[in-house]
Amino acid sequence: MSAQCCAGQLACCCGSAGCSLCCGCCPKIRQSRSTRFMYALYFILVAILCCMMMSPTVAKQMKEHIPFFEDFCKGIKAGDTCEKLVGYSAVYRVCFGMACFFFVFCLLTLKINTSKSCRAHIHNGFWFFKLLLLGAMCSGAFFIPDQETFLNAWRYVGAIGAFIFIGIQLLLIVEFAHKWNKNWTAGTASNKLWYASLSLVTLIMYSVAAGGLIFMAVFYTQKDDCIENKILLGVHGGLCLLISMVAISPCVQNRQPHSGLLQSGLISCYVTYLTFSALSSKPVEVVLDDHGKNVTICVPNFGQELYRDENLVIGLGTTLLIACILYSCLTSTTRSSSDALQGRYAAPELEVARCCFCFGPDGEDTEDQQNVKEGPRVIYDEKKGTVYSYSYFHFVFLLASLYVMMTVTNWFHYESASIETFFSGSWSIFWVKMASCWVCVLLYLWTLLAPLCCPSRQFSV
Repeated sequence: MSAQCCAGQLACCCGSAGCSLCCGCCPKIRQSRSTRFMYALYFILVAILCCMMMSPTVAKQMKEHIPFFEDFCKGIKAGDTCEKLVGYSAVYRVCFGMACFFFVFCLLTLKINTSKSCRAHIHNGFWFFKLLLLGAMCSGAFFIPDQETFLNAWRYVGAIGAFIFIGIQLLLIVEFAHKWNKNWTAGTASNKLWYASLSLVTLIMYSVAAGGLIFMAVFYTQKDDCIENKILLGVHGGLCLLISMVAISPCVQNRQPHSGLLQSGLISCYVTYLTFSALSSKPVEVVLDDHGKNVTICVPNFGQELYRDENLVIGLGTTLLIACILYSCLTSTTRSSSDALQGRYAAPELEVARCCFCFGPDGEDTEDQQNVKEGPRVIYDEKKGTVYSYSYFHFVFLLASLYVMMTVTNWFHYESASIETFFSGSWSIFWVKMASCWVCVLLYLWTLLAPLCCPSRQFSV
């Protein structure tokens, strides 16, 4: 029995499926999802390692509680206190190894259309050996010669890749807004209740956007100070009004009948969120009051209490950061999202209105269920063909690796960066979020105005 158990475990590590994490009590899982989950797990492990490397507190705790710590550091030639294994330079090296890992698999999985090929089996299995390969690549980056030149060049590559990652997510948000409106509008032909649903959701989103701007005006501005915050809130409120007016203007409606307030309401909500996130990321402004005491301005009064439990803030912030990146990676690698980025959309007459329009009618991917073969723990849902692009999947995770590298090292203020100060505010993070907000608005406006600027071309949203 033990021999059979060991053989089963080896098959899970080397076989063509995730084997539901080698756990017999786990529910059945689709092969395509188990594969993406395993790659996401590897990504999480490296991202957590990067956050630990950026934490002086973690390094201090390791030195105090690990016996023979200094001897170990000298043994691996990492310095007297392992200073070569912490800080922004160590994160750059580790993320270089992870980016190389996904780049290799991106090239290996180019133009795979069936899960039966040899390269597809490599993509969907051999998890133990992939973990060893990932560890070897991350470790090998520490032995790259001429480290100073490497770091100077790699940070520019990382910035470019991180901005591309942000751009992909902004494109998908705009695409999601148009897809939502088109799908629900398709239902109005057969059931007028869809009009009520559209109206209700649109009203809720504009209420959230307006409420958010009012909230920030109350708590992030003061009567005689916070001029920058007042200007930003005024500009962003004007942008929300602008995209709403453009979306329902007669010239846009003539070329794009599906354009409406639902899309502009969703984009307004996202603009409000980015504005709030950016204002929360600004470094704290401290001034002297009438009694000569230091007081913070342009932040909510209750905001100062949120940073007292440093460990809680760091843990919660790191978890939210990784969760948002993972959500972006996994949602942007679905077949429909990949097609949308390439300008391919479903025909409007083929739309079937559903509340959960991102999935098939039964809540599953639109795969022919009669051709799905079920194994002991894994449902082989790629018998007819792949349900997502393998190479694009790895490319997105490559970009996400660069985004993690730039984010945890405070973007362009890397030399003084640490994970503790990351969540207390940074001008780099503030301006990145501001730029993301403006680019999102420009992308949405382009989808509305492009048919007017280029009338000879066919646009579909």
